[in-house]
Amino acid sequence: MNHAIAFRQPEPQGHPRAAMHRAALAPSPEQRSVTLQFDDNGLLPLLYGEHDRHLARIEQRLGIRLGSRGNRVTIAGAAGRTETAEAVLRDLWRRLERGQSVGTAEVEAALRMAEGEAEGDPRLPLQDKPEIRTRKGAIAPRTPAQAAYMEMLSRHEMVFGVGPAGTGKTYLAVAQGVALLQAGRVDRIVLSRPAVEAGERLGFLPGDMKEKVDPYLRPLYDALHDMLPAEQVARRIASGEIEIAPLAFMRGRTLAHCFAILDEAQNTTAAQMKMFLTRMGEGTRMVVTGDPTQVDLPAGQRSGLAEALDVLGGVPGIGVAGFDERDVVRHPLVAKIVAAYGRADEARAQVARDRAEEAGRAGGQSERRGKKDKDGAGK
Repeated sequence: MNHAIAFRQPEPQGHPRAAMHRAALAPSPEQRSVTLQFDDNGLLPLLYGEHDRHLARIEQRLGIRLGSRGNRVTIAGAAGRTETAEAVLRDLWRRLERGQSVGTAEVEAALRMAEGEAEGDPRLPLQDKPEIRTRKGAIAPRTPAQAAYMEMLSRHEMVFGVGPAGTGKTYLAVAQGVALLQAGRVDRIVLSRPAVEAGERLGFLPGDMKEKVDPYLRPLYDALHDMLPAEQVARRIASGEIEIAPLAFMRGRTLAHCFAILDEAQNTTAAQMKMFLTRMGEGTRMVVTGDPTQVDLPAGQRSGLAEALDVLGGVPGIGVAGFDERDVVRHPLVAKIVAAYGRADEARAQVARDRAEEAGRAGGQSERRGKKDKDGAGK
């Protein structure tokens, strides 16, 4: 990034934005003030956003103050948060210098990454963010967990991505598969999902078998079309370079020299999961993704994903990437919904534990009374 950084107390005069925040920029032992200077005035409107909305979002999220004057931006606030804001602006400026776009999504991503690094998030493996490069462009992580996941995808032959919806588990796995296919490091991509009936019966859906299962596989098609032109997706599917199939079609096969993804793995049975994992052949990489909180299996049947994580935890060569509501990159409300459901699940689990303990105490008291009555009758 081409900019100069100087540490100074901002002038009280100047840009109206700086004047508006004059009180917040006053010296304080807990505060720090940094001025960044950017050398390309043509990119500044893109950095600031329409009506300075990008700067306003950074202020709101971090609780700091930003003052812009010409090609200079002054950051003032608590020392740690000032450093985080500085890292965010640096990251966004680098994107602009590379000719990449900066919008609301990119600002949110830069904030998540900078906050995770500032907090020493153990899921963030690198100072420089990894990228998955496809011919349609580079795909960068939007959260520290995504950065760790992308690092695992590049290093491990088998990776489990586990967490709530909207965290990019499947999208990034498909991106890695497309990148390896385009680089000639694998011969094909195999994408699979269990066709679990969530409230509807497949037999009652119209059409032949392909038409019945295609709706279950639609998210995989959508991800592919984000990575490749539509005509190339169709051509590669027709040639067999990309195969999208229900999990049931995997039995009896050996998957060699391919990138295999099992999506929605929480809806596999233990037998199905073992069957899929043992399809792995020479030169193959596998990614298994799922959300343990959204199991559509019949009541009482344990998810194959949960069992696999228990059985395979700690096995060398297998990476497990965990995501939570902080990593949701869809609408901000999705993260709040995931968190709310998590709290509700925990509350129900606590009630169940309390009832079990209460039943155990009641059972113990009943057993002691029975023994006392029996001893009394014996006398």
